[in-house]
Amino acid sequence: MAGKPKLHYFNGRGRMEAIRWILAAAGVEFEEIFIKTPEDLDKLRNEGSLMFQQVPMVEIDGMKLVQTRAILNYIATKYNLYGKDMKERALIDMYTEGVVDLGEMIMHLPLCPPDQKDAKMTQIKESVTNRYLPAFEKVLKGHGQDYLVGSKLSKADIHLVELLYYVEELDPSLLANFPLLKALRTRVSNLPAVKKFLQPGSPRKPPMDEKNLEEAKKIFRM
Repeated sequence: MAGKPKLHYFNGRGRMEAIRWILAAAGVEFEEIFIKTPEDLDKLRNEGSLMFQQVPMVEIDGMKLVQTRAILNYIATKYNLYGKDMKERALIDMYTEGVVDLGEMIMHLPLCPPDQKDAKMTQIKESVTNRYLPAFEKVLKGHGQDYLVGSKLSKADIHLVELLYYVEELDPSLLANFPLLKALRTRVSNLPAVKKFLQPGSPRKPPMDEKNLEEAKKIFRM
């Protein structure tokens, strides 16, 4: 029997959080091996565990996978969260890439120089309310189904719901005009495996604070 997937990353959200989310939604228990120092990262590099010298890295099914999208796609395929055919996968990929675009903006906000942060926040809020969330709301309204693609939970739903939580952390009012997205978040959040992940004490990581940011900068020599 294969062991639990092993996740190699620092103890923060970053690019590993979407992987934690999709494993949790699939009901898969995993082990986290935290990178705490630059030397920990060097060790992984020197032993040949990181194909492109970077994390996240996930040990799963005898492989050491890197590159976030590759990891997510493998997990989604393995646990039937990637549609039933090529057309559904294309839609799932398209929606996921939209989530990633907005998610990257939010993820990089803590790295923004203080004198640029207000302008960056304004830009993000504009993108949330006028570009990305209206597009996803329109998808759900257009087909009237419970999930984004094929009336079945997919990685696109999981990634979008993760993003909605981040949007709410920025400003809860940003979700006010998107009832179908709020309903999707509730629907996915109430799935037993996801509900467990959302409880205190789970592997889900909190928003990045100054201490977390400094730790990441030290590890990755930023």
